[in-house]
Amino acid sequence: MRPSTLRALNRAAELTRQNRLTEAMLIAEPVILTADEYEGDEIRRWLLDHITDFTGQNHPGSASKELP
Repeated sequence: MRPSTLRALNRAAELTRQNRLTEAMLIAEPVILTADEYEGDEIRRWLLDHITDFTGQNHPGSASKELP
């Protein structure tokens, strides 16, 4: 995953935790939509592995979920 993509996802997670979902989407959506097939897979894996970054809550087994 490109460093700029990772920065955008981390910033979106931070904004989401601050209840600033609209701003989070404005940052994350373009990155997600422009990702190629391989980076898209990496983004999906990152999102599954980092659910707590967005919610601030622990979700048992979140890192072990299979990708659709």
